[in-house]
Amino acid sequence: IQAALEIADAGYHVYMIEREPSIGGHMAMFDKTFPTLDCSACILTPKMFDVGNHPNITLLSYSEVEQVDGYVGNFTVRVRRKARKIDESLCTGCGECWSKCPIKVIDTVFEAGLGYRKAIYRPFPQAVPKYPVIDMENCTYYKTGKCRMCEKVCPTEAIRFDMEDEILELEVGNIILATGYQLFDARRIPQYGYGRLENVFTSLEFERLTNAAGPTEGHIVLRDGVTEPKTVAILHCVGSRDRHYNSYCSAICCMSSLKFAHLIMEKTHAKVYNFYIDMRPIHKGYEEFYHRLLDEGCNFIRGKVAEITDAAHSPEEEGKLIVIAEDTLIGKQRHVPVDMVILSAALEPCHDAQEVAHMFSTGCGDTGFFTERHPKLDPVATMTEGIFIAGACQGAKDIPDSVAQGAATAARVLGTISQGHVSLEPIRASIDEEHCSGCRICNTMCPYNAIDFLDELGVSRVNPALCKGCGTCVGACPSQVITGAHFTFDQLIAEIDGILVDVTAEKPFAEVV
Repeated sequence: IQAALEIADAGYHVYMIEREPSIGGHMAMFDKTFPTLDCSACILTPKMFDVGNHPNITLLSYSEVEQVDGYVGNFTVRVRRKARKIDESLCTGCGECWSKCPIKVIDTVFEAGLGYRKAIYRPFPQAVPKYPVIDMENCTYYKTGKCRMCEKVCPTEAIRFDMEDEILELEVGNIILATGYQLFDARRIPQYGYGRLENVFTSLEFERLTNAAGPTEGHIVLRDGVTEPKTVAILHCVGSRDRHYNSYCSAICCMSSLKFAHLIMEKTHAKVYNFYIDMRPIHKGYEEFYHRLLDEGCNFIRGKVAEITDAAHSPEEEGKLIVIAEDTLIGKQRHVPVDMVILSAALEPCHDAQEVAHMFSTGCGDTGFFTERHPKLDPVATMTEGIFIAGACQGAKDIPDSVAQGAATAARVLGTISQGHVSLEPIRASIDEEHCSGCRICNTMCPYNAIDFLDELGVSRVNPALCKGCGTCVGACPSQVITGAHFTFDQLIAEIDGILVDVTAEKPFAEVV
């Protein structure tokens, strides 16, 4: 969002492609943001509105990229715009359709499985765009051919049951990838009991519990929907800093957990226990927020939780969840009975990150996040000219870092556009087409998809805008007709001869040269 607005405000046109029915991502699900406890929606929704109404932004929500061709300044992106079954030119977003829809299903996306939505729905009241979408898997009409209630009550006759997906071809000069993240599936750690023990919640589920627009209208209750917890345990680093799952730090777990603790104590006055490995409040205002929680009386136990069980061993543990952990500061094992457990889950790359990276000719690191060109000197560019990355798709990070990186990608794109030309490295490969056998080995070997096969000529040709001069094709060519600029065979042999030349006192170096 930040990148799109920066570029659009500079006077250039932006296509924003969003997979979900609305923009906003995970931040739209949050209640408060740390460390200042600002209302998340108050910060985000004005930006969303600006995107939806900006004359230089074409918002393609509920759409997915299927193919990318070309190079910097000349990309062709094929987009599938999935059918909402709603005529957007007629829909006013009045809500009559979903208020009268008789089908109610569990909302596993925006409400994290805690709330419900209709078969025709808008993800949340402030969604941009404002148009609903029909869930074909749960809609009675698509299962039985009957109902059509939404069509009957729509005052503008905007329902289109026969609408089909639309394929768009976009010509763009630069691409910014900001695909975000997904949360670690806490079921992968069975000893924590998520999905088995009733009152174990994930961090995203708790975000929806505390949200005034959430399924409980902001009331923090157990899964029975009524009882407030008297004691709560919050586990940090669930799925992160663990060689069995993700070895990296997710960057937000400490501060999210502190935020949860503050909200719990503020709303319910419950006793809160934070189980942490190391406290890492590293950014501006974070350390101060940590000390604020200490002053508020939050309990901190340094130690990784071994198990969460409901097997009581004493009367005070009856009906409780027992959190078992070693307190490394006092060197003793702790058994803490609580009413609710919150798992601060790790941030992971999206499940299709590898496919997206291949489509856009970028790479993924060993953690699965997109790889930047240089971690320090060029953290927003990829190895493919004209393609940039921003936000949590590059690595786990919080909202300020994501916004900063979005603005940085916008600056890089604007710099490219304003120059009117692109500077390329002089080191690149070239093919002697007269002697090319057309075996296509180089086409499959090139990591940058920089080699095209010309069917009409039966030979391969290097696209200099994509080639990075890595030399993979040079070594792979069985006919030895590919050369790398500044690294030809003659040049390499001359370098070797220069190294091996006999430089002695009788034969000075200058004379040899």
